[in-house]
Amino acid sequence: MNKKLSKNRKLKNDIILAVVIAIIATAGLLLFDLMKTQGDYVSVKINGEEKYRYSLSENVDTVIYTGENDSRENRLVIENGQAYISEATCPDKICVGHKPVKNVNESIVCLPHKVVIEIVSGRSKDAPDVIV
Repeated sequence: MNKKLSKNRKLKNDIILAVVIAIIATAGLLLFDLMKTQGDYVSVKINGEEKYRYSLSENVDTVIYTGENDSRENRLVIENGQAYISEATCPDKICVGHKPVKNVNESIVCLPHKVVIEIVSGRSKDAPDVIV
């Protein structure tokens, strides 16, 4: 009988622990989501070098050409404060399937074309993150 009580208590404690961990994980995810900040610009990097910068506040539909004789194409669309790739000539088209990005440090990468679309803030890199 003592073993049965001990087993039930152990099960009850395990359930409580699992619920507490689930609550903490959910709170952490919600906090992480609230800490995201909307970006100001779309930085287009080709081979690691920034080539273009577009404002997220303006609607843009442009083609990014890369490769020899501009043989590779990615169509960048910026609308409603979000950026996405609508068309690409790469074989896998992973960049086309990526969800639109709008928050700082979110990015879309097209590896075959060596293109990185990254959302950045308007602050300079030298500006402090926090002033106390």
